Amino acid sequence: MPEEKKIIFMGTPSFAVGCLTALYEAGYKIVGVVTQPDKPKGRSKALCPSPVKEEALRLGLPLFQPQRVRDEEFFKEIAPLAPDMIVVAAFGQIIPRRILDLPPFGCINVHASLLPRYRGAAPIQQAIMDGEKETGVTIMRMNEGLDTGDMISQEAIALNGRETGESLFDTLSSLGASLLCKTLPSIFDGTAVYTPQPAQSPTPYAAMIRKETGHLDFAKDAFTVHRLIRALSSQPGAYTYLDGKVLKILGAKALPSLPGRTGDEEPGRIVLVSKHGITVACGEGYLELTDVQLAGKKRMDAGAFLRGYHLEEGMKLGE
Repeated sequence: MPEEKKIIFMGTPSFAVGCLTALYEAGYKIVGVVTQPDKPKGRSKALCPSPVKEEALRLGLPLFQPQRVRDEEFFKEIAPLAPDMIVVAAFGQIIPRRILDLPPFGCINVHASLLPRYRGAAPIQQAIMDGEKETGVTIMRMNEGLDTGDMISQEAIALNGRETGESLFDTLSSLGASLLCKTLPSIFDGTAVYTPQPAQSPTPYAAMIRKETGHLDFAKDAFTVHRLIRALSSQPGAYTYLDGKVLKILGAKALPSLPGRTGDEEPGRIVLVSKHGITVACGEGYLELTDVQLAGKKRMDAGAFLRGYHLEEGMKLGE
């Protein structure tokens, strides 16, 4: 029975919240929730709790926020809890061997890719940036490698080329929570099948997304640029420069060609300004910017932006 199994849950962002809630609602005894320390946010630098902390407090669960899970003090706190399993979902720290070995049923990770593809911190965004046709979630048994442990279960979904990082986060969070609850009984009753991963992943490591990741290079083709915009739509946002100010591009359309245009314009050059958008030349094709945010301003559609900011054909973005 679920209530007989004690679980420690480790997670931090909104992606992990669905898994925590699903475990709680399934009746598992969650003896501790571990999440990252509160982080300063915004201009005020006020400390803000992680989404997982907020959910743990809402559910009334014991909470731990170690600076480093490798610290001896943290191990002494959780060892007496005697968990049967530790469930990890986008926690954000490397978990040491002695914690991996603590529960008899091991540490299980909910990873947002079809392993061995896209090991790493940003599999969701990277799948969009690379134009993948499908992705999914994998439940795996953790080892000391980076997402290299044995796979237990997977579920795939098709991608239609319209997903954003935000929408795919939500979809895979729900999928991961459901697959986790389907998989745990087989682990506890000994019927789970553990499939080793190959030593090498067929895709590059999905490195953590940083602000500079979103700097747009209009010399690339329009569809590649568009995928980056979609992948980073919610955080941290793709951006360029306009008159020396950061201009976030939060919505756009990729166009293979433009009537009356030769296609040999300088990348980054504005070739059309209309109420529908701001069209910019790329290395191949064009990008119509539909939603933008200038530094210090609110997000707005292109029409609203143009009513307050004068742009002309021939101006160049990125300078």
